Amino acid sequence: MKIIYTIGLLIISNIFMTLAWYGHLKFKEMDGFARLGLPFVILISWGIALFEYIFQVPANRIGYRENGGPFNLWQLKVLQESITLIVFTFFTIVIFKNETFRWNHAVGFVLLIAAVYFIFKK
Repeated sequence: MKIIYTIGLLIISNIFMTLAWYGHLKFKEMDGFARLGLPFVILISWGIALFEYIFQVPANRIGYRENGGPFNLWQLKVLQESITLIVFTFFTIVIFKNETFRWNHAVGFVLLIAAVYFIFKK
């Protein structure tokens, strides 16, 4: 069950992270946000990132082997990075329609899957 909690919390965390890091790039298309200066955009992103940490920290605490979880630190990090790329890909394809998913991106993801395999290999 800790595996499911950890992965679920990491997914939610990464949704907020992606919104905080890249969502502001769409502000120019939104009334009221287009004229915001960089300091306000940073504050909005920090506010969104707070929710990232609200989910990220418990995910790591629940998932970490030393706290009774199923993952060592290496596994947690690679798992988090893999989830980040999946969430980012979905976000980019759905929200940023001008970005194209290409063959080299697919090859890179295959190599990341290989990294996950080797990190989790006993």
